[in-house]
Amino acid sequence: METSNGFFAVEEEPCLDPKWLIDPKLLFVGPKIGEGAYAKVYEGKYKNQNVAVKVVHKGDHPDEVAKREARFMREVTLLARVQHKNLVKFIGACKEPVMVVVTELLLGGSLRKYLINMRPRSLEPRVAVGYALDIARAMECLHSHGIIHRDLKPDNLILTADQRTVKLVDLGLAREETLTEMMTAETGTYRWMAPELYSTVTLRHGEKKHYNHKVDVYSFAIVLWELLQNRLPFEGMSNLQAAYAAAFKNVRPNADDLPKELASILTSCWNEDPNSRPNFSQIVQMLLYYLSVISPPEPVVPSRTFSSENAILPPESPCTSSLMAARDEMGDTPKGENEQRGFFFCFSQCY
Repeated sequence: METSNGFFAVEEEPCLDPKWLIDPKLLFVGPKIGEGAYAKVYEGKYKNQNVAVKVVHKGDHPDEVAKREARFMREVTLLARVQHKNLVKFIGACKEPVMVVVTELLLGGSLRKYLINMRPRSLEPRVAVGYALDIARAMECLHSHGIIHRDLKPDNLILTADQRTVKLVDLGLAREETLTEMMTAETGTYRWMAPELYSTVTLRHGEKKHYNHKVDVYSFAIVLWELLQNRLPFEGMSNLQAAYAAAFKNVRPNADDLPKELASILTSCWNEDPNSRPNFSQIVQMLLYYLSVISPPEPVVPSRTFSSENAILPPESPCTSSLMAARDEMGDTPKGENEQRGFFFCFSQCY
């Protein structure tokens, strides 16, 4: 913002809320369990609790450093603000000596890896829709707080150890919807991205355009199709080819062989017109209704000495109850082996 003397005022950098600051001396780091373009994730311990430790790369150039610090602060701020059983549980963060985000440790692996390992088999319809319910409920929570995720895809959906629950992770690209006019179009992963993010004419690097929370609904539809079919969306195309086909030719994955109720949900969610797409509250109700049709709840037995308060409601998702995919390539480690091998190192010693 320009001041009266012609200079530009620098906005004050947001600070970490002290209640979320972790003590690096109490953080112990184990083996690497995941890696992305901006961060590495390790298994760790904090105050005797098993955790995921995400260490963010600062970058080499000043512009890059500033951008990654802003992304880190945005993710921490949003994680601290929003809590839901289908969002990864935030434990704390620190900015020095390096940027670190600490969350609960989810040992079930990424949804992407889980589906790949199943191929050519597919999920049971009830399980697939149950996972979709977990995702929709997490997104409903984010949207109710005015937050757009912008990077909804199977890599950012992690299973709990019993593989009955899906949790959404990685809010690094998430933004508050009131700020969408300042967003770049270069976000998310093309294969799952909504067409309106890039469809108007290819934007020049850094150029801004406006969009809203319905971009997440489109991405959800692609993920739901993947859950039901267990195939890569836009098979045979590169990410950019898939984006071009979706945006300029209105191509969508084939839903002709799916039950009409599910096909209807998909086609409404990936509608070319964002305003015609349902919101996540509506999606949750549609998925619950479908579950009640394919597997009606058992009638309450009066003679029982106890009954569930939810007994007469549509069945809960089999995946509804609880940062990163653990041991993607390393295999499982028996319980207690970590302590026996003694491979945890004090974080503050490493940095």
